[in-house]
Amino acid sequence: MTTAQLLLTLLVVAAVTFLTRSLAFVAFGGKTVPKFVKYLGYVLPTAIIGMLVVYCFKDTKILEYPYALPELIAAAAVIALHKWKHNLLLSMLAGTALYMALVQLVFV
Repeated sequence: MTTAQLLLTLLVVAAVTFLTRSLAFVAFGGKTVPKFVKYLGYVLPTAIIGMLVVYCFKDTKILEYPYALPELIAAAAVIALHKWKHNLLLSMLAGTALYMALVQLVFV
């Protein structure tokens, strides 16, 4: 890509991000947020994490070597680290790094 194309792409991404973030303020006109939107804000994060967990384990083969051990070890590490530190980003990054190390170095 040329410099002009990169700048145009960056500009479009920034404009779309700004518009989607400001849409809620335009839609509600500065009034209080409806109960349904508050409910979605409460429920959706848990539902999204649940979908990500299902997506991560969907292709796991428990009857073939390495018998899902890297996935289970990494998942246990994520759960333990999150219970200990209560930091979602740290838990996900450490779990991903552990999983990649297990797959590429231990269970070759």
